Parts: sequence; C-alpha cells; structure tokens
Amino acid sequence: MAERLVGRPAPDFTMETATGNGQDFSKASLTDYKGKWLVLFFYPLDFTFVCPTEITALSEAAGEFNKSNTEILGVSVDSKHSHRAWINTPVNDNGLGQLNFPLAADITKSVARDYGVLIEEEGIALRGLFIIDPEGEVKYQVVNHNNVGRSVEETLRVLQALQSGGLCPINWKPGDKHLVAK
Repeated sequence: MAERLVGRPAPDFTMETATGNGQDFSKASLTDYKGKWLVLFFYPLDFTFVCPTEITALSEAAGEFNKSNTEILGVSVDSKHSHRAWINTPVNDNGLGQLNFPLAADITKSVARDYGVLIEEEGIALRGLFIIDPEGEVKYQVVNHNNVGRSVEETLRVLQALQSGGLCPINWKPGDKHLVAK
C-alpha cells in the first residue's frame, strides 16, 4: 500500500539526468529545488505509448509552470542514456524531441520506492505525480494506472490553488474567490 506523503517532507533523492536538450547529462537532487516549487512525476518506461503524450504536454506547458516559480522533473527506471536516446528520437517515431526539463534515471528504483509508486513485481513505476513546495513538503500527490495519462491543466490548476494560500473550492482557478472559513 502506498504511503501518504502529503503534509510530510518529500523523500530526498539524487539522480543522474538527461537534460532536455538531448545532449548533456547532469544530476538532480531535491535540494536543487529548494526555494522553488517542484512537479516531480514518475512514468513507467521510455519508448512506451502513453508516456510521450504526457511528457511532451508537460514540456509545452513548462513556461506556465516556470511563471509560477515551478520546475518539472520526470523520472523513470530507465538509464540516462535511454532518456537521451528517447529525447533524440523524432516525435513521429514515438520519440520526445527536445524537452524543457530533464528526465532522471532511477536505475536502482529507490526513488520510486521511496515515493510509493514502484510496482515491485514489474520493476517499473506507476504514474505518480507530486507537487513539492519550496520548503520541501509534499503538498499534492496523485497516482494512477499506467494506461491513463494525467492532465497537465489539472496539475497547473492544483499548483496555482496551492500557491494561492486560500481555501479553494472545486474547479477553482486563478481569479476565482476563495472560500471563507466560518
């Protein structure tokens, strides 16, 4: 059973990454995002079919997330070399093309395990998405079946609601009124 992380410090991590330009490698640690919001998302494997729809949609929306002081980091159990190959594969060949954020390699599966999204018997992650605040606390988590992609629009809406600091009713969007506690 996945552990609830919301309201708790995000599990620490350091992973090697393939940068979105498809050329370079780097590393990403939770501490790199201190002072910023982070959308940390897990996907099952490179070169699969639902994953590129999510990853490219998040990349296209990265500017909107950046306006909200938010970085994005994608994670799978594949190697940084596999990530780079996938970024460099043309979109019409099930590739990603260049991205506006890095993809991290969780080869040991320890980060997926720490975040409660690892399917142990398959050795891959579920589609887990976590919003981590600038102090390193998990504010939102959603985990779903690998056959169903997530909504970039809903992720951005929840992020903006969390950043608003108020009580946000269903379907709240920036500019809407907050609820007043009675």
